[in-house]
Amino acid sequence: MNVPFVETTFYVRYAETDAMGIVHHSVYPVWFEEARSEFMRQRGNNYAEVEATGYLFAVTGMDLRFHTPAHYGHAVTVRAEVEKYLSRGFTFAYEVRHAETGQRLVTGRTKHICIDRQGHPRTIPQWLREVMEGRA
Repeated sequence: MNVPFVETTFYVRYAETDAMGIVHHSVYPVWFEEARSEFMRQRGNNYAEVEATGYLFAVTGMDLRFHTPAHYGHAVTVRAEVEKYLSRGFTFAYEVRHAETGQRLVTGRTKHICIDRQGHPRTIPQWLREVMEGRA
């Protein structure tokens, strides 16, 4: 059975923190990107393979809500799922939790539009929608 979400767990690296050992706000979008990449890998595809077919996904919006800071050395789990599909785009929802305690640290969303190599919006092809929905 297809799991509608993907989780990836890793340790906070020192380079991702500020002088107080707290994860810098600029790091969370990078973690979201890794969660999206893992989402595709677990569906038997990856962004490089998709891009080779001429379809790209531009980020058109992002929002984050900080609940509790993450710290250096903590294990964190980033959960990603597609929250909404449109003909030419989709929205991913994320939740970052402390891997050991389960405490919610950050929630967020990214909006994406499907484009070609010239930057023109394109309808997401059926085969790619099936990959993302776990039906391929």
